[in-house]
Amino acid sequence: MTQSTDPGIDLDPEDRKIITLARSARARNGVPEGAAVRDETGRTYVAGTVELASLQLSALRTAVAMAVASGATSLEAAAVVTAADRASDEDLAAVRDLG
Repeated sequence: MTQSTDPGIDLDPEDRKIITLARSARARNGVPEGAAVRDETGRTYVAGTVELASLQLSALRTAVAMAVASGATSLEAAAVVTAADRASDEDLAAVRDLG
């Protein structure tokens, strides 16, 4: 997973797509983070932060969980849009676990 906010980086159209989906999830749901992941078959999973009294998940961990629950065995790409400086170590671990 490349961590960059540099608009000058030339991204593949499919990578731009998951960034756009992550931004849209964040804006649409009014949540702190939006994320999207693409699995080995090209399927995309989009999620926002989950903040319930009994369950708190980052957007990226939610998207990874959705991919796993749908049968994905690996990830090709992941994107997270957040106000934080970077994805958390736990988020990166979830991507590596499936990656």
